[in-house]
Amino acid sequence: MMSRLRADDGCPWDREQTYATLGPMLLEEAYEVLEAAEAEDWNELRDELGDLLFQIVFYGQIGAEHNHFDVHQSIARVHEKMTRRHPHVFGEQKVISTAEVLSNWEAIKAAERRPEENEDNEKQSLLDGTSTRLPALLEAFLLTTKAARVGFDWKQGEEVFNKLSEELRELGEEVNREERDQGAIAEEIGDLLFVIANIARWYGVEPESALKSTNRKFRRRFSHIEKRLDEKGKEWTDTSLAEMDEHWDEAKRIEREEMKRERETREISETREKS
Repeated sequence: MMSRLRADDGCPWDREQTYATLGPMLLEEAYEVLEAAEAEDWNELRDELGDLLFQIVFYGQIGAEHNHFDVHQSIARVHEKMTRRHPHVFGEQKVISTAEVLSNWEAIKAAERRPEENEDNEKQSLLDGTSTRLPALLEAFLLTTKAARVGFDWKQGEEVFNKLSEELRELGEEVNREERDQGAIAEEIGDLLFVIANIARWYGVEPESALKSTNRKFRRRFSHIEKRLDEKGKEWTDTSLAEMDEHWDEAKRIEREEMKRERETREISETREKS
């Protein structure tokens, strides 16, 4: 189908696409997959995975047309790589924990990189495989995940919170200076967000998805404020912050009641299935 769409007598829009123009669509489809999974909407997840797969096939078709590669080669390469990086499954190596699996993974990746030294005969960094085009919060999460796998990490979660307190204090010092330095403030905010990404990693939360979820929650609650003001025929200029907060809290109560009902319905359903 992809070949047909890209043919001379196919779709003009599909023929115009390039690696660059597909980029934003690939990211959008990936995030829609995440959103469907987080919502536990399995029908939506099924469809979004299909949309994401379509983007991958699209990339493969362009690659084949330019004699760069084809999608079959991509599949074969990742199959070889995953086999090589799982010697405890496809080989004789023994492991006793996930931590050991991840440590071995990084060691195997490092061995793979050695033949691929650059023109200056410098080895690639452990972090080179993390794209600089990722959303910044996700990039921070992945960078520190890789560093942690080789032992560059805090020993206890409490130490991460101590670092958070330190960064908050330093940010406070910068914003309270008589002559503010916006560059210094930006740097301290970046440091603070970096620590937040580390806290998320320590407690098994992917921060980009967590923030996306909070963004959606903010949209819902803010829309509730707008709905209530519209019902009253009021404009923002006629509304106090206290009234906005009242509607915000109402939205929170409604959400909690809905969550409670959903939980009770799920528990009843599970009880019936067991009986």
